[in-house]
Amino acid sequence: MKASRIVHNNEERIKIEFPYNQEIITKIRQIADTRWSKTHGSWHIPYNKDAYGQLIKLFPDIEIIGNEMILFSSSPKSEIAKEVKCQPEKQSPIDRNEVIIEVREKSITLKMPKNETDIQFIRSFNYVRWDDAHFRWVIPNYGNTLERIKNYFNTRITRIETRLIEPPKAIPGFDPTQIIIDLPKIDSESLREIERFKQWMEQKRYSESSVKTYVMAITVFLRFIRPKTSAEATTEDMRRFVYQYMIPRKLSFSYQNQAVNAAKLFFKTIRGSILITEQLERPRREHKLPNVLSKEEVAAILHALPNQKHRTMLSLIYACGLRRGELLNLRPENIDSKRHLLIILNAKGKKDRVVPISDKVISMLREYYNFYKPKTWLFEGQMAGEQYSETSLAKVLKNACAKVKITKPVTIHWLRHSYATHLLEAGTDLRYIQELLGHKSSKTTEIYTHVSEKSLQRISSPFDSL
Repeated sequence: MKASRIVHNNEERIKIEFPYNQEIITKIRQIADTRWSKTHGSWHIPYNKDAYGQLIKLFPDIEIIGNEMILFSSSPKSEIAKEVKCQPEKQSPIDRNEVIIEVREKSITLKMPKNETDIQFIRSFNYVRWDDAHFRWVIPNYGNTLERIKNYFNTRITRIETRLIEPPKAIPGFDPTQIIIDLPKIDSESLREIERFKQWMEQKRYSESSVKTYVMAITVFLRFIRPKTSAEATTEDMRRFVYQYMIPRKLSFSYQNQAVNAAKLFFKTIRGSILITEQLERPRREHKLPNVLSKEEVAAILHALPNQKHRTMLSLIYACGLRRGELLNLRPENIDSKRHLLIILNAKGKKDRVVPISDKVISMLREYYNFYKPKTWLFEGQMAGEQYSETSLAKVLKNACAKVKITKPVTIHWLRHSYATHLLEAGTDLRYIQELLGHKSSKTTEIYTHVSEKSLQRISSPFDSL
């Protein structure tokens, strides 16, 4: 077990290195402001007298690396007598004609005297940056970057230091082929913790669907680890949860991601837990293409609906690119017919937006309103003032697809995807489509360029020219 001084995020810290051991981790977390660094792949504590004293008391045999640590004293490690300097000493720039290179797995740091010709060479690399805190250049380590630097500085290089790559993570110490079939019932203490977690999410104003999803995911996880309590849960338990529960049941990528999200939030709110949320790993991201219907298929589905309410609901989703929840949460006052706007309030991400509506859409909505005269919601169920249900809306679409013999597994969201793709094919700028859909990032909207028929048809296969 080793301790050394590091600078992390412009702050001096004490880095602690040791083979993975849950008992050691539990002890280290007793020190105030203990953190896990993914960059350094280790735990680190404050660089001050109190933290150092606690570290030595907990681990008397720990090896201290590096003479530059101010925490050294001539007395035994267990006696912290000298005053500790807490403010980091700012390093001075190199004033000698020396070039020092430090090679890491993903970066190369370079210390050298100031010289405009050398600086121009350094800036020829992509994504190079100047580290003002340590007076050094940082260059991404890829390709033949190191060889180019060596060839350029040649005999001027004073020292090259190589930071060893960290060993791979240990293979999980459990049988991945074992399948957990039946989960035990949740205990009363876990139920109380879940209720507190739910209340915490609600006061943080998480959406109703997020609260429901996270509570369900953490409930299944706590049932899985029984007879362990939440305070006894470890990172290994989450790995077992994936191998022995999710994978055998062929649960989706999104379910695994939701379980990790739920665990990260839950264990931050539960005091005394030894699970390290920073070590919870997400699955690799999926890059699925959106499902899109042709204009002819959309028209066939809408014409197959004899019920005016059903036809208006699905038409409005396609005409404005709405999400299912956005449609069902509409109220009559959200339609501004004079300005030809549909006002969508409190949508995904707690965002409001407006979508333009045409005279054809306004005429359709007027017909519907005059016939049904909704009281509270624009689309109500069988009882006045009752919101139309999500399941009923899904059944409406399913029945319409069956009538026109569309065998694809069409969902409500397909209509939103079709709206965006058809706009793109009609020449609408991607930036406007982003605003209409309410996407936070343009990268989300760019996915529709991969399924745009107009764009794909412009591409000619080299086979055709043979």
